[in-house]
Amino acid sequence: MKRSALIAAGAVLLGLITANNALAESAPGCGPVTQIGSTAYVGDNGQKWASVKQFKGCGKNWAYVYTWSSVHNAGAPYTPEMISIEQWASKDAREPYGHPGLKKGGYRQQELWSGGTNTLSDCTSAYVEWNSGAMTYRVRTDIRC
Repeated sequence: MKRSALIAAGAVLLGLITANNALAESAPGCGPVTQIGSTAYVGDNGQKWASVKQFKGCGKNWAYVYTWSSVHNAGAPYTPEMISIEQWASKDAREPYGHPGLKKGGYRQQELWSGGTNTLSDCTSAYVEWNSGAMTYRVRTDIRC
């Protein structure tokens, strides 16, 4: 009896883990896309409020910010002010030279995609400006070449 209960509990946990990992992101007008690079986070003092990611799909790069449901559902005043792909001359460049795909967000807009950009052969990162109501956070993912 104990063994079957353990197996059942393990199956439930595995199902939850698999279900969360299986969630695919879908860019507007593109469908499922693949994340490239690491995830960056909007937050302060060890707290995280939103995730910033860079994707590729449909022959384009995409930037994406998602404000976590715990923040959104709590009624927090926030605005993802803008998101874009940044173009870099190299991984060692000091500043980006372009911001294609720039999209502006609205008050309490939980997710925001950049426009798709023709930058797959460039060094790029995803960049967001996210306003908490008290401060604007500027966050970028790692540069991918």
